[in-house]
Amino acid sequence: MITGQELKTLRNRRHITGREVEQASRRIANVKGDKRFCISNGWLAQLENGFSEPSICKLFSMSVIYRTNFLDLIRLYNVDVENKEKYERVADPYLTQLVSYPDEHALAEVLTVPATQPAGADDKSPHVIYAHLGLADFAMYPMIRPGALLKIDTGQNKLLSNGWYNEYERPIYFVELRQAYACGWCELQRDQLLIIPHHSSPSSVRQFSYPREAEILGRVIGYNTPCVDIESHAESRKATTMSVKSINK
Repeated sequence: MITGQELKTLRNRRHITGREVEQASRRIANVKGDKRFCISNGWLAQLENGFSEPSICKLFSMSVIYRTNFLDLIRLYNVDVENKEKYERVADPYLTQLVSYPDEHALAEVLTVPATQPAGADDKSPHVIYAHLGLADFAMYPMIRPGALLKIDTGQNKLLSNGWYNEYERPIYFVELRQAYACGWCELQRDQLLIIPHHSSPSSVRQFSYPREAEILGRVIGYNTPCVDIESHAESRKATTMSVKSINK
C-alpha cells in the first residue's frame, strides 16, 4: 500500500492524471511495438491503491513518464540491484566467493594474527577484503571450516617460500581462478601454482598455470571458524563429497 502511495505522489508531482499516464504509455508502447509497456487508467488506480504490482515493462514506462530513475522505482519494491553481490552468497553458499557486505556478527568474530598484519591493514584499509569459504570447500579443514568468513590482505599477494615454523604460521592465500576462488597453502614451481590443502583435509593438491589460470589476491590474515563441526556443515560435508571429488579432478 505504501509503495502505491509513493507512486501516486510521483505522479502528482508531475501534475498528470491517470488518463494522461495511459496516453503517454500507449505512445511508448507503440514505439516499442510492445503492448506490455502500456498502462491503463484502471490498472494504475489498482496499483496506487495497493491491489496490483507492476511488471518491469510498466515500471520502465512509469520511470519515463514520471521522469524518475528506473532503479529508484525498483527499490520501492525492495529490489536493490546495487546489493546483488550481498545475496550471491545466500543464493549459493557452497561456493567460495568474495563478499562486499560481511555479516556484522561474523565480522566481530574474525581472528587476526597481529604478526601477519602490516601497518595500515585494519578493517577500513583499502587492502583488506573479505570472502566466504563455501560449504563445499574443505581445503583447509579442520583449521578453517566451511562457511568461515575470511579476512584477506591484498597487500600481501607475493608468495613466501619460507619463514614459518608450523602450520599456523604458514601463510594461507586466497586465489582467484577462472570463474572461481580457492583458499589454501601455496607453492610456486616454475610457472605452476600448487594450492596445497591441510594435511587432514579430504581435498587434494590442485595445480594451475601461473598467472594465466590463477592469481593470488592476497594473504588470509584472519578468519572465524568453530572449534567443532556445526551440524549443518557436517551435513553439507556428506552432501558435497562428490562435489569435492569433482573439483579435485
